[in-house]
Amino acid sequence: MKHLTFTITLVIAAWLISSNAFSQGTGRIKGTVRTSDGVGAEFVNVGLKGMSKGSTADSKGAYEIKNIEAGQYILIASFIGLETKEIAIDVKSGETTVVPDITLAENAKTFSEVVITAQGKLQRESSEYVSKINLKNLENPQVYTTITRELLREQLVFSIDDALKNAPGISKMWEATGRSGDGGSYYNSRGFILQSKLRNGIAGNVSTKIDAANIENIEVIKGPSATLFGSALTSYGGLINRVTKKPFAKFGGEVAYSTGSFGFNRISADVNTPLDSAKNILLRVNTAYNYEGSFQDNGFGKMFTFAPSLSYKVNDKLSFNIDAEFYNGENQGNTIFFFPFGGKISALGVNSADKLDIDYKRSYGRGDLSQKSRNTNFFGQMNYKISDQWTSSTSFTSTNSYSDGVNPYFYLLSKSAVTGVSTDIGNGYISRNDQATENSKDRVIEIQQNFNGDFQLAGMRNRFVGGLDFFHRNADQYFTGVTVDTIAATGDIPTYGKFNLNTLKAAYQAGKGFDYPYNFINNIYSAYVSDVLNITNKLIVSAGLRIDYFDNKGNYSIVTGERSGGYTQTSLSPKFGLIYMPVKDVVSIFANYQNGFTNQVGNSFSGAAFKPEHANQAEGGVKVNAFNGKLTTTLSYYDIQVSNLIRADIAHPNFSIQDGTQRSKGFEAEVIAQPLRGLNVIAGFAYNDSKYEKADEDVVGLRPATAMSPYLGNLWISYRIQEGMARGLGFGFGGNYASDNKVVNTRSQGVFILPEYTILNASAFYEQSKFRFGVKVDNITDKKYWIGYSSINPQKLRSVTASVSFRF
Repeated sequence: MKHLTFTITLVIAAWLISSNAFSQGTGRIKGTVRTSDGVGAEFVNVGLKGMSKGSTADSKGAYEIKNIEAGQYILIASFIGLETKEIAIDVKSGETTVVPDITLAENAKTFSEVVITAQGKLQRESSEYVSKINLKNLENPQVYTTITRELLREQLVFSIDDALKNAPGISKMWEATGRSGDGGSYYNSRGFILQSKLRNGIAGNVSTKIDAANIENIEVIKGPSATLFGSALTSYGGLINRVTKKPFAKFGGEVAYSTGSFGFNRISADVNTPLDSAKNILLRVNTAYNYEGSFQDNGFGKMFTFAPSLSYKVNDKLSFNIDAEFYNGENQGNTIFFFPFGGKISALGVNSADKLDIDYKRSYGRGDLSQKSRNTNFFGQMNYKISDQWTSSTSFTSTNSYSDGVNPYFYLLSKSAVTGVSTDIGNGYISRNDQATENSKDRVIEIQQNFNGDFQLAGMRNRFVGGLDFFHRNADQYFTGVTVDTIAATGDIPTYGKFNLNTLKAAYQAGKGFDYPYNFINNIYSAYVSDVLNITNKLIVSAGLRIDYFDNKGNYSIVTGERSGGYTQTSLSPKFGLIYMPVKDVVSIFANYQNGFTNQVGNSFSGAAFKPEHANQAEGGVKVNAFNGKLTTTLSYYDIQVSNLIRADIAHPNFSIQDGTQRSKGFEAEVIAQPLRGLNVIAGFAYNDSKYEKADEDVVGLRPATAMSPYLGNLWISYRIQEGMARGLGFGFGGNYASDNKVVNTRSQGVFILPEYTILNASAFYEQSKFRFGVKVDNITDKKYWIGYSSINPQKLRSVTASVSFRF
């Protein structure tokens, strides 16, 4: 005990002496960062110019930097998206230098919005697009998820596909084809297919894999939304709205280079500048070049994106925004396997993708099987302040997509189909095919006029939008197809390399192919109104109605030179909502009724014209925004009933009857939390139960083959060090789960399953005011998994990506 006591005494004495000696040569600084209205500014970075020492302001705006050698320094206070402030300070040995309050130009509300945007992990407090009215999430009875730009930076996300992994209940079903008219990749929400066809609330179709270079955030809006967005760009499961970056009133920007597995290389730039001294004319340009090979033996995709944006403030009442998007690329089609029409799953001998006798890493074609794609999109908006209560917004969009080239695809064949012996059961054979487009074009024009009001009526607040919308689509697409050969799917394949551009051309020239034009014109004329009424400061009701006149000019025949099959339909689409806040601006209990519709052409046996198909959703749940935005939660239960489905008329063969029904119901949960400073958690869960209730005997009572996995989950946890020499260093980890997915599910054909999967990802990053370095690993466990839209598409194996960016 004496020896132990003596040893401890020596250690304490040595520590006191070294601590005193150290403190005699160093000092510390502390202070507070505030907004213009005196509120503490959390998250602001405070450091010494040219040194790694620094700190981050706490919830009260206070900061402290310790162990600074005596001397004169420049203290820098900075935050992404705000002007940097520099202050000269003098640090004295053994003393604490108290820095006068640093005041930002922004008030607390504006700064809070900047923090939410820059921190990225927290839910955006409001949206001007979801209801075409600027509403807080707690005031909106509709469920939506916002994926912010900073989250994309943290995860090193470069495409909409990867970004949507953060949205609960969203599942990718099919890769982007690049063919004109498509809206990028196909996803699923609440049991229904949807695509990303909206940009800033209006038409913004991009047919290729959509680059994230110009994305500020992504809004995933759940449920039928035809009342405000129509039926041409939405689905019963919801819609995906891309919110783009906007010009701001100072010079600045960023350049970045990224590289990684499978030949991935990317260079991007974001440059913003005022064009006049008064800063009324602002220009921002986002651009990127992206190239990536394939995890399979052949395959590639390259894309150039250029997106300029110009804003012009004429005066305090009138302003203009002009944008454009130019996408130009080339890609080889993804390796996608289909099931022969009418073929039975039992003949394959297996009913799951992981049991197929298929080589996961082979593309089954040469690298010259590619197509070229282009999108040239233009957008314009005029905003006018009529009065303090009323504003006007006039928007115009023109999207133009083009594609030309081949697109290989494959059919799974059973042994019996190849050998002709009916008793042969098994797989391991594929037919190789092409579906090409030749100089195909698709054009959409949308003109939209909105009037927004925020006024008092009978002592109650009204937030109103009334609008007119004209939507025009002119599709001039030409498809060709041909079957080239049948081969074994594994082992040495002597003819493997013969599926190439030359053999495709030879097959077409030999007259083996077929073609089908896809040429039509649609015009849609719509008017809508919606009002949000605050009965009390805790009780809010809303209602909306759309009238939609659909005019199909018919299909054009290149043989006759005339159009045929034209028809018109008129639809009404209502919506209702109810909000009650038991705790004002913290807890919101909500309910909604949403409607969607799909125009249908044709007649029944009796000659009655078909009516539009309708989907009606009833939904209820709770939203929470607590602890100053550090906890955001949405829990909801929905029930969608689809009516007027067209099905076979058993009493009259070759005719259809319009009395089918489908039901899709489920539960969704999302939690976005910041339990500790620097620690962020995003978690989501979704369950969907979908089935045909009144339908053809082959599928009645069964889950649709296009309804995605019943269970989906997503998780992302990240931590960023807030103080000390490692300030700005961060780590992230998470992944996605999907349960078994029945991509074939009929009584006649059988059941085929894409097995459940869990994909894990991780990232690490180091960020300072002028530069950022990041690295990520996707699919850490090198998991083999498949997605499908009544098809089988193997997905990318483990990949590593690194990125470095510089700000100016």
